[in-house]
Amino acid sequence: MNLGPEDRATGKENFQAAVGSPLVREKLMQEIVAHKLSSGNGIGARFFGYGAEVSPPVRIGVIGTGDEGGVLIGALNPKYVQVVAIADIRPFNVYRAFNGDKSSAKIRAIRTGLMKKYGWKTEEEARQHVKVYTKRYEELLDNPDVEAVIIALPLHLHAVASIKAMRKGKHVLCEKLMAHSVRECKEVARVAQQTGKLMVVGHQRHYSVLHDNAVDLIRRGLIGDVHHIRAQWHREKDTWKPAMPDAAMREQLAAISIPAAEAKKNLADVEKKVADAKSELAAATKQDPKKLKELEKLEENRNKVRDRANDLATREEILTHQLLDAELETSVKNYGYVDRMVGENQVPALEELIRWRLFNRTGGGLMAELGSHQLDASGIFISSLRDDHQHVHPLSVSALGGRELYPHDRDIDDHVYCTYEYPGPKYDAKTAPEKKIVVTYSAINGNGFGDYGETVLGTKGTLLLDQEKDVLLYRAWNTSEYAKVGGDEKRQQLEAGARGTREAALGQMALKEPMSKGYTEEIEHWAWSIRNPGKEPTPRCVPKVALADAVIALTTNIAIAEGRRIEFDPAWFDPDSDETPNPQLGKPDVNRPEYGV
Repeated sequence: MNLGPEDRATGKENFQAAVGSPLVREKLMQEIVAHKLSSGNGIGARFFGYGAEVSPPVRIGVIGTGDEGGVLIGALNPKYVQVVAIADIRPFNVYRAFNGDKSSAKIRAIRTGLMKKYGWKTEEEARQHVKVYTKRYEELLDNPDVEAVIIALPLHLHAVASIKAMRKGKHVLCEKLMAHSVRECKEVARVAQQTGKLMVVGHQRHYSVLHDNAVDLIRRGLIGDVHHIRAQWHREKDTWKPAMPDAAMREQLAAISIPAAEAKKNLADVEKKVADAKSELAAATKQDPKKLKELEKLEENRNKVRDRANDLATREEILTHQLLDAELETSVKNYGYVDRMVGENQVPALEELIRWRLFNRTGGGLMAELGSHQLDASGIFISSLRDDHQHVHPLSVSALGGRELYPHDRDIDDHVYCTYEYPGPKYDAKTAPEKKIVVTYSAINGNGFGDYGETVLGTKGTLLLDQEKDVLLYRAWNTSEYAKVGGDEKRQQLEAGARGTREAALGQMALKEPMSKGYTEEIEHWAWSIRNPGKEPTPRCVPKVALADAVIALTTNIAIAEGRRIEFDPAWFDPDSDETPNPQLGKPDVNRPEYGV
């Protein structure tokens, strides 16, 4: 959005300060509504202020095309980026990168695959445009046609891959967390500074229009003084233990193959009957109502047979490609994965690769994968209360965790419960130590009640952000008086206790079109900034911001493991300081051998 003199009502030249003014925001909302903008269709450029396209699109490689890599591929906007290479050692992930995740229609809509994203009709055609690396991702980094990379590898590889990429001259968008330890995070931040490469981290709530509107409502004082934030991510079942390519999977494939072949034959037979019936009707001198009814029934049956045949064929296709990962059993240790004991269970190296989120050596548990998102959101809300808009860090954390639900075939906890103290706007350690904002967070498995979201409580109202879909504004604590100020239009519109407010109207205006969770917008802004280095607005989640998110999540893990309250040291949040919450790991060192120095 181009800001003219009349838009800078605050007199500030800084883009973020200008766009925060009521005058500019109102014009922005009206423009979004008038043009019916949505995610991937201009809303990011208008809302966050970067350009509407990139010419030419940035040529990128995707390193790691599993679950999260598939989400990022599905969020790409071809107006901004062109995928020219991918790297993954798992055959199943390479298959999904091109074809999308076919496990369900809902999931495929998110993990669309490169073929659908760029309009390639076959995988063979797609491979003519995209170079595939299945051995070492470093080979992708040596490709001079790749300008930038998206990194969606297991967490323990984030730092080494990011640093190697930047030293090879590539810009980087790395999935969260920025690294596996605070020391590594600081090493990544320092290499970004040394190389001058644009390094951003995928904490996508910085690009959530829903959350940004919530911030605006909080800043305008609509819910009064904020004193508590309650966040949660509750899941009914374990989703981090995908099936292994073993004997049981081979039995599943064998059991499906025969009925899949029969369904395919039945479909051919039914298709022939439908074709014959149509030919007979076409040859008749006049229409026979009885024959038309028979054709209608044949077509209904054909559709049912087709659905079954397609379902069985898809399941057979998925299992066939999943089993290809078994080929890695003899080579997976070459990539750093190890056989080891977890409790009394033997975990082979291939399982450590495929189920990496379950193990502390390769992942960061619930706090890294889920909690980091919501503590990031809480920090954004609390920081918005400050006049200087500086990012606020928590003062302390107390936390508990446990493995009460699932077998001890993993390192990570089933449940975590955390309490954080943040400094409020009027906090002073000496004169006003009581002016704090308390944030509570829980992530559990086994019960999905409430799903996930954040609730911001103020003295005049309550703001509920539900599953990144809806924003509900309550008058004080009264659950019978509230307004829907944004989200999915298919969800129930609620009667408004505050509907007449200008702020609520603006929020609702802006959010009538489908919203994304911020993935598309963060990638668009990253690509635009690569083509427009140093130009405002600059990316929102650069290493210093991402370091704060990592410090919070990883320090919480320490509090859980050691069963104690921890006070955050401000030096932990400083990329230039050698201080970390894990001094036993050593000081940050960008010249460690694993970085290829």
